[in-house]
Amino acid sequence: MTKDTDGTLFGIGDLARSTGVPVRTIRFYCDEGILESRRSEGGHRRFDASAVDRLNLVRSLRNLGMGLPAIAHVLTGERSVAEAVAAERAALDVELAALAWRHASLRAIEEAAPSERAARLDLLSAAGGGRAAREALVAFWRRVILSPLRPEVFDTFVAMNVPDPPADPTTRQVVAYAEMVALVGDRSLTRRLQARSWANRKQIPDENALVIGIGTAAELALPLMGTGRAPDLALDCFVTAHASARGRRDTPAFRRELLANSALDRDPAVQRYWTLTTEITHGPVSAGSILAWLLDALERSLT
Repeated sequence: MTKDTDGTLFGIGDLARSTGVPVRTIRFYCDEGILESRRSEGGHRRFDASAVDRLNLVRSLRNLGMGLPAIAHVLTGERSVAEAVAAERAALDVELAALAWRHASLRAIEEAAPSERAARLDLLSAAGGGRAAREALVAFWRRVILSPLRPEVFDTFVAMNVPDPPADPTTRQVVAYAEMVALVGDRSLTRRLQARSWANRKQIPDENALVIGIGTAAELALPLMGTGRAPDLALDCFVTAHASARGRRDTPAFRRELLANSALDRDPAVQRYWTLTTEITHGPVSAGSILAWLLDALERSLT
């Protein structure tokens, strides 16, 4: 490598030969602020010895597909190489999940019977990708829960009631998720749930405690389901959560009111939502199946 007369700076051609990076690419990096250079009296670019290591790092990160803005953050010290690589991998995970969803959606349309293909195409295209579909479900619950919930309480509710899109979904899972999106688009269902939420809001000053109490009851109920054991403690916790939220006591009269108020939870559309949830998660139970189990126990407690 030929040095300038002061022994510290190199020309762009020397830097290109040393690193194997084309001269035009080095010029581009300089113009983008990725690589620093100085100008000689004749206007030529000159580089110090650190440019070799800097350019080699840029080339390595570019070979991994990292964009120039992310590389610039590494070079300025805003991010370490490990942090930048982790961020790039996370972004790639999102892209791969989107591609997997598209692949499964295309297969689902391809595998549909000719008479059903047009309807399935409409269903899947309306749902969009996995992230868009999940956002539609979350937005639905925001619309039908009229009482203000603390962010952490709402997030807990969403975790219980909205399944995450599978990273590598089957055709059945993307169809089930799309069906859920179509289901929550039913204005009649939305209006009925909003009406109940509005009625509850008049009776319940703070629904945060109710949501937390129902979650506790669900945790108690889960290990009992399918065992044949009586759900007494879980049911008492469930009823007490509702009664306390309304300033009431757990009495037979209140239990009858609660059962009547929960009739909408047994609506076929609501039940279909929970059935689709289990198809997506491949889990044996869902929040809805736990609720149905508790409501059945509530009904038995009155007879």
